[in-house]
Amino acid sequence: MLKRTYYLNQLKDLTNNDFVKVITGVRRSGKSVLLMQYRDYLKENDVPPEDIIYLNMESYEMSMVRDEATLHKVLDPLMPKNHHFYLLLDEIQNVDGWQRVINGVRVSFDCDITVTGSNAKMLSGELATMLSGRYVQIPIYPFSFKEFLQVKGISEDSDRLIKAFREYRNYGGFPAVVLAKENIKDTILSGIYDAVILNDVAARGNLRDISVLRDIVGFLADDVGQLIKPTKIANTLTSNQIKTNVHTVQRYMDLLEDAFLFYKVDQYDLRGKKFLSNNGKYFIVDTGLRRQAIGRRAGNYGNQLENIVYLELKRRGYDVSVGKLDDVEIDFIARKVDDVEYIQVTRQIPENTHETDNLLKLKTGFKRMVITEEIPENTRIEGIPIVNVVDWLLDNKNG
Repeated sequence: MLKRTYYLNQLKDLTNNDFVKVITGVRRSGKSVLLMQYRDYLKENDVPPEDIIYLNMESYEMSMVRDEATLHKVLDPLMPKNHHFYLLLDEIQNVDGWQRVINGVRVSFDCDITVTGSNAKMLSGELATMLSGRYVQIPIYPFSFKEFLQVKGISEDSDRLIKAFREYRNYGGFPAVVLAKENIKDTILSGIYDAVILNDVAARGNLRDISVLRDIVGFLADDVGQLIKPTKIANTLTSNQIKTNVHTVQRYMDLLEDAFLFYKVDQYDLRGKKFLSNNGKYFIVDTGLRRQAIGRRAGNYGNQLENIVYLELKRRGYDVSVGKLDDVEIDFIARKVDDVEYIQVTRQIPENTHETDNLLKLKTGFKRMVITEEIPENTRIEGIPIVNVVDWLLDNKNG
């Protein structure tokens, strides 16, 4: 299995300090593998195996551990009382009240703690209160295009890059899907999709009407990259004779975000210098899951391209928003410390200059770029770089 070096290095840098490391991400994105790679790293650096406590809360052995009292009973005889050890707990969100146990271990023992989870709620409420800033989140995503090529054994100067990118766009980057033969990729994606919908959304939210949930997922997936309001979804479903309301739609959308299936990107008013709360764009965690959600039919390739760029920006550690300048939209404002980039995404460079015109409305001195699936004839239009998406995804300067 490919070493997730980018994420593993974050864990290494945080080893042996007071922070609880919390690895988060959608189901099957590689959290468990990363945790095992971290365990292997510890062993390679002379940590005795008996000083590493690794428990997978989805395993058969741990299937009955679903509350804090039981977790406490399981951990108590395993933890040494007189020297440093490492506690690695996989899919910890399955245990109610796990936060109190972890906080107690952190306070009472000399240990290094790492946990994984597939739900964003584990980072809110009680955990945030108890740990008081003593945890660090490490978000993990399905394979990047660069990782996809590494797993496939395709060099970055190969003449197979365009074909490889189309496969990546269609089937996404879930490790199990990338490694599978093409004739079973959709079967695996269907299983992942159902597991997320049924286990991580419906069961966790105690939802009764799964059909409405699937309709909402299909709507969001079909409209990735479009400004969305819950009211619009509710009205569309109602007009299609699907009984629902705005409150229900909003609740379901929140649960989809909690399960890391979708990410909401807020609009930022560049003129007023504030975020707008009335609507936002939604992007799905993997384009392969989008394919499942809309029935494996061909979709809007421009929207898919925008989705891929968004996910890559998140992998690289950027905070991302959608820009609004009067009546003009900037697809992405990407911020990381002092680095701010303004990005337009288009499948093809049109004959008109709409994409660059939007960027030119920004004041000079801003870092601007157009990303396209085309191989551009002109690498600059009025000083704005025009970059092929494959080149951008493989740019080593960008992570």
